[in-house]
Formats: sequence, structure tokens, C-alpha cells
Amino acid sequence: MKVSVIILNWNGAQMMRQYLPSVVQSMSDERLAMSELIVADNGSTDESLEVLKKEFPTVKTIVLDRNYGFAEGYNRAIEQVDSEYVVLLNSDVETPEGWLDPLLDYMDAHPEVAAVQPKIRSWLKRDYFEHAGAAGGYLNGLGYPYCRGRRFGKTEQDKGQYDTVVPVDWTSGACMCVRTSVYKETGGLDASFFAHMEEIDLCWRMRNRGWILACVPQSVVYHLGGGSLSYDNPRKTYLNFRNNLLMIYKNSRCRWGVLGIRFFLDYTAAAMFLVTGKTGSAKAVFNARKDYRKMRKDYK
Repeated sequence: MKVSVIILNWNGAQMMRQYLPSVVQSMSDERLAMSELIVADNGSTDESLEVLKKEFPTVKTIVLDRNYGFAEGYNRAIEQVDSEYVVLLNSDVETPEGWLDPLLDYMDAHPEVAAVQPKIRSWLKRDYFEHAGAAGGYLNGLGYPYCRGRRFGKTEQDKGQYDTVVPVDWTSGACMCVRTSVYKETGGLDASFFAHMEEIDLCWRMRNRGWILACVPQSVVYHLGGGSLSYDNPRKTYLNFRNNLLMIYKNSRCRWGVLGIRFFLDYTAAAMFLVTGKTGSAKAVFNARKDYRKMRKDYK
């Protein structure tokens, strides 16, 4: 099999009705005869499996016994495929016709590249980039992620300013095409992360092993974003802060200097949350740092 496109679903029956038809349609041509579309169900308790069976009979399913989170859910699904490439595709992504070809063509032509992503636009504001990935991800010196086309919470209008293929620090988990062998050899997504920043951690590990990552903007998809947790949800704040610290601890060659600075910056962020009345987010930062200290003992 050339490529397996895997969508991880958890209680997303309505989301699938909205977005899955575009993926099915975009993978129906002869060029993709050596491809498969899979929905890996992460222990859903809604009508997801019934919807898949009745409304999308051509889509393969992998049924997991419970919700393993984004990271381990994908790991368990990818264990069951043997294709050359795997595409991790969020359930709230619309794929136009021809979106997959540029990604596969680039990977075929560049054996030194481990993973690529398309240009990711907003499903709601279709001429703007979407927050989660935009036109390729980078990390600054303190381990904070940003993108071409997005800095902090502000996204740019896509005017063709990022239409060149470029190396990147990380590719978005909203739509990532990765060599299956490299994914497995590198250890896959870190299940301890559960969700958020796990793809950046994986990409950092791949780069530390000499692999190159790229954004291929000749491919475009449209992402709703915030489909699982809203951007200001304290749970999301907790996961982002905790996992970012773990990622730095695991991968940075100058981790202690970076983590020392982050100590002050994180508690400054917590103070700002308190001042603005976001007590749940402030508590999330404190809990994130506490759990990071506990969890880092598990890593060599």
C-alpha cells in the first residue's frame, strides 16, 4: 500500500458528516488506487460507528477499546498498517481535490525528508491561514512554537507569500504525511503527552536523528480548528504548558538554560491569567509545571 490516510475520531459523528465526504471524494481517482482511508475510532460512545457503517461504507475502520488520546490512539492505529506513508488527518479537515498528490510526489522525490505538511487554511475564513500549522511550523530559542502565517494568536491572509517549499522545524498534526518506517523507528507520538504538541515532539526527535521536514504549499487543506478543546480551555492550557516543558527536556541540547528562563516566563503567564480573571488557566499553569517535574523522571 502506498499511503494510509488515518483520521482519529472520538465522539465525532457530526464532525464526520461534515468533513469526511470531502476526504472520500478527494481519494476516489485512479492515481490513488494504492491508498486507503481509515477512521480509527478512539472508544466513541456516540453514534460514530453507526454513521461510518451506514453512510461511509467504503471507509475502513479500526476500533480501539477506549479513548487513548491523540498520541496513543494514532500509535495503535499505525501499528496496524504497513503502507509506505501515513497521513495523520484531523477529523475537522476538508480536503479539496488533488491535495494529496503534491505531498506524495515531494516525498517520493526527496528520500531525506521524513514528513511534510500542506498549507493549512482556515475553514471558517478560507483565505486566511489556520492556527494549527499554517504554512509550516518553527520553534524559537525558548521552545515556543510558531508558524509561517501565524504568530501568537494572529493569522495572516494567504496572498501567496508562502508558496515556496521550505524546511520546517515541525509539521502540523492536523495534516502530516510521514514515512511509516521513520514514524515507527523514532517511537511514534509520545503517549504520555495524551494530546497537544506531541507532533512537535515527534518532529524534534526526527530532526535530532538527521531527518528533514518540509511544508509543501502546493497542497492546501482547510481546517476548522478547536474541534476537541477550545483555545481558552484550561485543560488545553494545562496540556500545552506541560507538554512544551517535557518536549524541551527531552530534545533540547541546551535544555537547562532554556528551562531556567521558562520557569520565570511560565509563572509570569500564570500571574497574567490571574489578573485577567482566568483563574482556571492560572491553575492549569501551576498544575502543568508540577506534573512536568514528576513526569520528567520517566525520561532518560
